Amino acid sequence: MIKEMKKLLFLMAAILMQTAAMAAGTDSLTVRIKGMRCDECAHKVMTAVNKLPGIDNIDFNLERRTATIFYDGSKTCADSIIGRLAATGRYKSSPYSKDDVIKRGWGIHIDDMHCQKCYNRIQEKLQPMAGIDSMAPHIDNQYIFVRYDANRTTKAAIRETILSLGYTPVNHYTSDKVEFTYLLIPEKEAQSEDTYETVISLKGVEDACVNANRKALAITYFNDETSEEQLMKELKDAGIKAELPPLHVCDEEKK
Repeated sequence: MIKEMKKLLFLMAAILMQTAAMAAGTDSLTVRIKGMRCDECAHKVMTAVNKLPGIDNIDFNLERRTATIFYDGSKTCADSIIGRLAATGRYKSSPYSKDDVIKRGWGIHIDDMHCQKCYNRIQEKLQPMAGIDSMAPHIDNQYIFVRYDANRTTKAAIRETILSLGYTPVNHYTSDKVEFTYLLIPEKEAQSEDTYETVISLKGVEDACVNANRKALAITYFNDETSEEQLMKELKDAGIKAELPPLHVCDEEKK
């Protein structure tokens, strides 16, 4: 029994030593890549960098347009990685710092934002957030354009803040090919984490947001690929009963 324990302890020590050695041999480089805007771009960057020896892994942040590249320092180096990215032409890199200001803009469609008072509530909550630069309301079209620093906040954090106020934000685009719909759904589906995954997988859906408190579903979609009627049918087929809301009377107007 003692011999078996000694063997086990020796094996565990050997594994720990090997893990430490691997960690010691792994370096990392984080760079900004201006032309990297989507998953396809990230895949191309990964393909280019993986042609070098010793590349272990790459973490991408498309919002910041950064790539953190983990590599074996005995097989390649930062200069080789930077040179490989420069050779792609489009995906040249530049230094990244956590102190950088990385300006981004996001158009946010909010169907349940009906008046100035609705917007004021959102502004009062968003404006003090770290990283928020400015906000421009377009209340008649029910959207807000937000400028923010992607090094200090994210779309996800902004979306969650708006949701916490009871509103239902989705991506907004000023394009004839893009439309929006706002539907009411049963409480069970509104509370289910599977609902979002079901909706976002439907053909033509660009973005979706489920509001559990309002039992509402907002969708951004491409009208050359689907329609409001088609979406409602596909939701029904998926077991989600959706219906258009009645004409809204904004409670904020009464305050």
